[in-house]
Amino acid sequence: MTTLRALVLGCSLKSGSQESSSDLLGRQILDALADHDVDGELIRVADQNIKFGVSTDEGDGDGWPAVREKILAAQILVIATPIWLGQPSSVAKMVLERLDAELSETDPRGRPSMSDKVAVVGVVGNEDGAHHVIAEVIQALNDVGFTIPAAGSAYWVGEALGKVDYKDAGPKPDTTGESVKSLASTAAHLAHALASNPYPSE
Repeated sequence: MTTLRALVLGCSLKSGSQESSSDLLGRQILDALADHDVDGELIRVADQNIKFGVSTDEGDGDGWPAVREKILAAQILVIATPIWLGQPSSVAKMVLERLDAELSETDPRGRPSMSDKVAVVGVVGNEDGAHHVIAEVIQALNDVGFTIPAAGSAYWVGEALGKVDYKDAGPKPDTTGESVKSLASTAAHLAHALASNPYPSE
């Protein structure tokens, strides 16, 4: 079986020098994907000097074009985001805004640029709202051409008004861990299927 590529966009508000629960979940997803012939990497979006906008390149040192090249080279995109005020992080929303440009981009076969690519979502937070965040992100990714697998999300939400982050909560093999395994299995299966039998041009 051909090894595929995954890219995790870690949408923490923190810089790469700080620990991040969403990055931790993203790396756990990568580890689970590795069991299905998928390798990959995680990028902390906050460190990439990505400018606000809705084009593929906002110029003047914009970091998005380099990230976009990695998205184009991958078969699976993972958005890993914390919850803030019941919403995806502002960094995740910026990523979705930049992906809006793909609505007018095509691949070499004339299809939408994100054809044959699978997208999944990982969410962490200390407040309710995981399903809402997943719904927002998945709908946006589907709008720009990504295919969403069954069980295409995994999340952890701490106790209401609690102070414990996912990275400090200890292993969750029977809950979040099982969701991560399911996500990896269906995402990899779908990505391998699309790699061998792409969507038609028309």
